[in-house]
Amino acid sequence: MIICFYAQTISAQIFGNDKIHWTKAGTGYFVSTDGIVEIDLINHAKKNVITGEQLTPKDSVTPLKIEAFQLSNDNSKALIFTNTAKVWRYHTRGDYWVFDSKQNKLIQIGKNRPAQSLMFAKFSPDGEKIAYVSEHNLFSEDITSGKVTQLTFDGTRKFINGTFDWVYEEELGCRDGFRWSPDGNKIAFWQVDGTATRDYYMLNTTDSVYSHVIPVEYPKVGQPPSPVRIGVININTSAIQWMKIDGDPQQHYLPRMEWVGADTLVVQQLNRKQQESKLIYCNATTGNSTTFYTETDTAFIDIKTAWNDNDPTGWDWINKQKAFIWVSEKDGWRHLYKISRNGKTETLLTNGKYDIASIKCIDEANNLIYFMASPDNATQLYLYKINMDGKSKAELVSSASMAGIHDYDISPTGKFAWHTFSNHNTQPTGEVISLPDNEPISASNNIAANMKVDKDVNIEYTQVTTEDGITVDAWINKPVNFDKKKKYPVVLYVYGEPWSSTVEDKYGSQRNFLYNGDMSADGYIQIAVDNRGSPSLKGAAWRKSIYRKIGVINIRDMAMATKKLLELPYMDTSRVAVWGWSGGGSSTLNLMFQYPSIFKTGISIAAITNELYYDNIYTERYMGLPQENMQDFINASAVTYAKNLQGNLLYIHGTGDDNVHYDNAEALLNELVKYDKQFQFMAYPNRTHSISEGIETRSHLSVLYTNFLQKNCPAGGRSIK
Repeated sequence: MIICFYAQTISAQIFGNDKIHWTKAGTGYFVSTDGIVEIDLINHAKKNVITGEQLTPKDSVTPLKIEAFQLSNDNSKALIFTNTAKVWRYHTRGDYWVFDSKQNKLIQIGKNRPAQSLMFAKFSPDGEKIAYVSEHNLFSEDITSGKVTQLTFDGTRKFINGTFDWVYEEELGCRDGFRWSPDGNKIAFWQVDGTATRDYYMLNTTDSVYSHVIPVEYPKVGQPPSPVRIGVININTSAIQWMKIDGDPQQHYLPRMEWVGADTLVVQQLNRKQQESKLIYCNATTGNSTTFYTETDTAFIDIKTAWNDNDPTGWDWINKQKAFIWVSEKDGWRHLYKISRNGKTETLLTNGKYDIASIKCIDEANNLIYFMASPDNATQLYLYKINMDGKSKAELVSSASMAGIHDYDISPTGKFAWHTFSNHNTQPTGEVISLPDNEPISASNNIAANMKVDKDVNIEYTQVTTEDGITVDAWINKPVNFDKKKKYPVVLYVYGEPWSSTVEDKYGSQRNFLYNGDMSADGYIQIAVDNRGSPSLKGAAWRKSIYRKIGVINIRDMAMATKKLLELPYMDTSRVAVWGWSGGGSSTLNLMFQYPSIFKTGISIAAITNELYYDNIYTERYMGLPQENMQDFINASAVTYAKNLQGNLLYIHGTGDDNVHYDNAEALLNELVKYDKQFQFMAYPNRTHSISEGIETRSHLSVLYTNFLQKNCPAGGRSIK
């Protein structure tokens, strides 16, 4: 019963973005409260590893607030991350403390560095040292003596050691920029030279009587990448050996790097267009490098962040590092391959016309790989397993009777997993299961026992074939007390870009998070459709058809699918609205401007209005280089079609948006004014891309959104004449 209780109380933490701290044996996990507790899944027991009292500094009466923690390899020390601050999107900067259980001592790391300045601190393999980044430089600190060794000295805002610039973080998922060698004698790290990359200047006009400029190093599309190189620091001598990787550093990216042995690095290099991927071995002593595996694509190559929860770290070695697991779309589907260390032998493991979504666990002891997939329904997701012999077929592990979205965090040894499940009318629920039998370890605290079905949800998942012969997934959420003899207003929620889909069979799809109230109760039909180019598990051709056609085929698919749905007799074609955020804001504008006969009202938030205004990594991946195919960028940009506006438009943007810059808003405003188009505009001062900062900001946005929608696309059913 104790284990079941803990399964309930920590579910919010475990089933959020945080990964579980599994024990090495994979038979339990660690939980942070005021201290750290270990939960044993075999014996159904718990024990205090570190108490809150032990994590209370001498000059404090309260324990450190644990934002994240690590344990040393022998579990004798805990590294606590606390007092955190955001760097762009995530809380990756803060203070670190080590608790040494052998000495029963709490030690602050980097105590002479500025507060909240440490990033990505981690133990050396022997647990005796901590390495970290502070103010763009690398440091090593001996835990016992407190001796600090500064390892790099040239770091600045635009010359970065051990971490990354804005665009590498946003588009390649790269944040933690250094790795200890297995023997603990060296540290490999990335160095980003953004000194030649121009700044985008944001203007803060509210925090003082004089405005001040906030520069963001930001390479716009068409601008070359900031050069990046990889160095290896000898901890004992502080000497740096730079890796000699072929190619112009302003024409490629280095999105992955890991150690393989005490003196070798494995590195992935992408060319600037992201159509060629090279895997390279680098000698850490000499810097010499050898390319051992190359892959090309006529569109773009996805990297690990696309199929591993936006995490580019780690390398999936097997067979004592004689081979590794790799993901490729080379045969038209996203499949798993086993590649020999020299790159000369490869074995397709997941043969068939289906995509894997992500790897969840490599259980080498049993020669199994667990992965997520959904061969029959791209709106859902299930756990499968397959033998690594290259001859076997994938076996479903998830319960086939639980249709919807499953997710798993599997222990390192593949013995247990945290399993979550939801679908459109089933609230998210979790349980601990054993593997490979997929059985809950508790008779009472499991999904079957605690499943909560929302009977008020009236959502229908369907497929629509457009007049172009394209079949897309869609959902329709009908109003409460729906009457088929009435016509209802229709609100289309869109994204449309290659990074996300709006049609997934999970709980919450039917809820408009920005609407001030209940749209279904107020009498709106809500819909979403899944266009070509979305990351759905429908094969590489589906996903890559959008190459150089953003703003064209995705917009066409959404418009034509909506047109088809509007043939349903209960949909009111005179009351059709569309809205979206970021890429969805761009899609909203393009739908309003390109298909004004369909969409009468639009609410666009934080949109890219000119494709030339966004960053180089994302835009060039999906659109190519403007120097070579400028017309595609013109065709993709909402400003190109702004003159066609006929309906009611609300455009919203934060002036402090470091992602989709405010110049997008002013470019659109100028174009609409030029053609004498009337519209409504709201700028939120100093708010970022999330428009969430400041007192009552989100409440204000919600009311603004709702009032505009209700005024221009009135709610409620009307009798069919």
